[in-house]
This record gives sequence, C-alpha cells and structure tokens, in this order.
Amino acid sequence: MIKRTICIENPCHLKCRDAQLVVSYDRVKGYEGMPEKSVPIEDIGMLILEHHQITMSHYLIDKLLANNAAVITCTDNKLPSGMMLPLEGNTLQSERFRAQIEATEPLKKQLWQQTVKAKISNQAAVLKQWGINNNYMVNAAQSVKSGDADNNEAKAAAYYWGNLFPPAWLFFRKRDGPPPNNLLNYGYAILRATVARSLVGSGLLPTMGIFHRNRYNAYCLADDIMEPYRPFVDRIVRGIIDETSAVDALTQEFKVRLLKIPTIDVVMEDGKSPLMIATQRTAASLAKCYLGESRKILFPTM
Repeated sequence: MIKRTICIENPCHLKCRDAQLVVSYDRVKGYEGMPEKSVPIEDIGMLILEHHQITMSHYLIDKLLANNAAVITCTDNKLPSGMMLPLEGNTLQSERFRAQIEATEPLKKQLWQQTVKAKISNQAAVLKQWGINNNYMVNAAQSVKSGDADNNEAKAAAYYWGNLFPPAWLFFRKRDGPPPNNLLNYGYAILRATVARSLVGSGLLPTMGIFHRNRYNAYCLADDIMEPYRPFVDRIVRGIIDETSAVDALTQEFKVRLLKIPTIDVVMEDGKSPLMIATQRTAASLAKCYLGESRKILFPTM
C-alpha cells in the first residue's frame, strides 16, 4: 500500500478520533470558521509540520508512530529540521539489530561499493537525460572498488555538480548555498524521511551507518542508503529550473512537486514501483545482507 505524505502549513490543532488524524481549527485565531479535516492514520506515511503554531495530542503522536509514520518538523524557512520515528518497527528487531551491529568490515565495504556504484550510475543517467556527456560518470561507476577505496563518489560528484545545471547558474552544491540548493535540500529531506521510515520498518537501526559515522547524526544509515535515490530528486529540480529561474523562494508549487517524491515511479529489477515501495525493498534486502541471507542490496535504476 502506498502511504500518503501530509503537509500541514497553517495554525491548527491535530488530534486523533476514531483512528483518524483530525485537523481542528477551534480557537485558532483567524481560522475559527474553517471546517475540520480528517484522514485515516493507517494511510499516512509521512506527516510534515510547517507552522510553529501547530499543536498535536500525545495520543495522536503515539498512534502515528504505531503505524510506522514519520513525523517531521520544519524551521521558519519551511525546511525540515527534525524527525520522529517508531522505536519498534519490526517483530524481529533485536535479531536484526544484532546482525547489523556485528557486521564485518569486509561486508560493509562490499555494501558501500554497491551503494556508490548505484549512485554514480543514476547520476550518469540524469546527465544523459539532458544530453550532457556522461562518459566520465559511466567509467567511474564501473571502476568503484570495495569500500570505494579510490573515492570515486567524491570525484564523480565534482563532475556531476559541475555539469548538471546550465553554466549560467554557476552552481555549487552546498546545503546553505544559493538556489536551487533550497529545492535540493527540501527534496532530500523528504527522501531521507522516506528511507529512514523504511529502514525502521525492516528492523534496522537508522543510526548505525555503513559508511557515514558522524557521532552527532542519528540517521547515518538513512544517509548511506538514500545516496542512489538522490538523483531522482536532482532530476525533479533540474526540470523545475528548465521551466523557471525564479526559485529563490520555496513556493507552494515547488513543494507540491517535491512532496510527490515518495510516489514517483522508479525502476527496480522486476519493473516499476513507487519510490516509497522501492525504499522498503532496498531496506529489506539490506537486512538480508546483514543476516547473511544475501550479498546484494536492491537499488532502483533510471
């Protein structure tokens, strides 16, 4: 089942009634006349809270997490800043935690090799879509070694970001850099939450990464596994700037397009599936690798 991404932008109170998320405007100044809205909690995969005057009941939070929904909070500039995920997402969680923690270095190096190869291959496909020479990227993907010993990921990234956007943009990829970095940041945040939710659902610890090891990062594994998915966000953002150069503000129109990331079709081994389903399959395949049942992570291709 494809879960919905719900974004709440106005002041309101969120509560739970009859297994439904209810959006109430009672006693919210300026919104008193607005009718209640509701959506079944079981349909929600991600709830994004954009306004600082949103309140919600603890009972609702508990029900959302019990249904493996990710709850995301945003800053003043509407960029996601925090995320809540369930502590128990799988009945075999302790077994999988143990396997993940005890994963050997050779295994992690093999997994990272597969991840980097998939990422660079998808980046190469994005460049090809816009008629940009991608020979360097194709060769870089084919020559990734165990653990990415030659740092092909960084080398490919330098070429990719130097060529993805038209030269007039003078683009440099940096989180707090000028547009369209703002669009990329928003899209990546949606993607990160989607991947983290899938990892928890497969009984894995999103904190313990394959490659990323930042002690202050609670989602190192999500940051690892989302790498081959990033080009799907890049493709959307490149399409936006082909239509307009007015991307200084993260408008409603842009957000709507980026919020659809979990539902866009991607190609897996046996055909197309929504990205949210693909991340679940990726997470499940990673769990099998940790358990010694498989040696291959399933990633989408373009």
